[in-house]
Amino acid sequence: MARDRASSAIPLTEDTLFVGPRIPDEIRRMIPHVTSIDKALFRKILHLIVSVFEGKLPDEGWLQKIQSDVVTEEILSCLYSGLYSLLRSALRLPLTSLKPERFKADLVLLKIPAELIPDLSSIVFGDKRSAFDAASLCNRSHLPSLDSLRWRVDVAISTSALNRVLEPTVLMELKLSNGKIHTFEVPSSKFHELRYHVAYVLKEMEDIEKKNILKIQD
Repeated sequence: MARDRASSAIPLTEDTLFVGPRIPDEIRRMIPHVTSIDKALFRKILHLIVSVFEGKLPDEGWLQKIQSDVVTEEILSCLYSGLYSLLRSALRLPLTSLKPERFKADLVLLKIPAELIPDLSSIVFGDKRSAFDAASLCNRSHLPSLDSLRWRVDVAISTSALNRVLEPTVLMELKLSNGKIHTFEVPSSKFHELRYHVAYVLKEMEDIEKKNILKIQD
C-alpha cells in the first residue's frame, strides 16, 4: 500500500527537498546531462521507467532501444538511474504530503529544465499513481504472513525420567501464506515470556507513533 511506502520516507519540512535532506548521488550526476537532453529521448527514458513502476522489468536490450547517436551509453545509464531515483523519491511520499506546487518548486531548485517538469509531474500525480502503488506492494520483498494459528494446552503427567510431572505446555500450529505449516511446543513459562515481550513491543510501537517526527505533515 501507499501508506507502507510513505511510512519509511523522511517527513517533508519547509527546507527539505522531496528527495531528502541530502540529494542522492545518482540525481547529482544526472542533472548536468538532463539540462541538455533531447525531449524525445527524455520521454523514451520516462516511458521505460513507467513500465518498471508498473512491474514490467525491462529486457536485456533496453539500452539499445533508446540508443542515441549523440548520447553515450554511460550518459543514458546516468539519466535513467537519476530520473528513476528522482521519481521513486516522489512516489514514496503520499499525495497529502507532496503537493504538485511543492514538487515543481523542488524540481526548479534541482535545476531540472522547465520544459521537462510537466512530464515528470504527470507521472507522480497522474492516473497511473494507483497502479504504481499496487505494483510496488506486489513486488516488494517480504516474509510470509501468518494465515492461521491453532493451539491447545497439553499436560504431561509423567515421562520416562519422572513419574509425576503435571507441567502444562502449549502446542502451537502456524500456517503461513506460502503454505508451510510449523508446529512447536512451548512450556508455560516461555509462553508467558513471549506474551510479555509481544505486549512490550506493541507498547513501544504505540509510543513511537506518537512522536511528531513520524507524523505526516499536510
